[in-house]
Amino acid sequence: MDTVLETQREHVPDNDGGELDTALAFLDFVRSCLLKKLDGVDEEQQRQRLVVSDTTLLGLVQHSIDGERYWFSYVVGGDDRYSDVDFSMEVPEGRSSEQVVADYRAAVADSNAIIRERGLDAIAARWDFENPKSVRWVVAHMTGETARHAGHADILRELIDGVTGR
Repeated sequence: MDTVLETQREHVPDNDGGELDTALAFLDFVRSCLLKKLDGVDEEQQRQRLVVSDTTLLGLVQHSIDGERYWFSYVVGGDDRYSDVDFSMEVPEGRSSEQVVADYRAAVADSNAIIRERGLDAIAARWDFENPKSVRWVVAHMTGETARHAGHADILRELIDGVTGR
């Protein structure tokens, strides 16, 4: 069996200066792990389907834009523009990798501003489920979701060229 080298490994955050800063450090860490999977592969490889679903490296980032916008802008912030995102993993042909990454970075910056403005103890502005949740819950949920998608991206990247690591 071949040995796989972890060529993209980085350490988890050391931040332990307070609940908000620590929570954001770990959320930003998993976001970074997702984006890092695009490094070193061309756009064709980023769009390559290696599984039966529409899941691709670039598609995971596209999907994550909708996740950021829905959970932080709509649910936490109450911005109705993001009430009906579709969470699609399909990236239109005319939309470049650079555009997708830029939109993800912008969504992340907006999300972080909303989180810092509201604080972890605030109750989400919109809640379509039975029991309203705190911003803390949404941050924990999105950390888990983004970590799952970074794991999916890690597997796809390993299938493309053998690069691994968080």
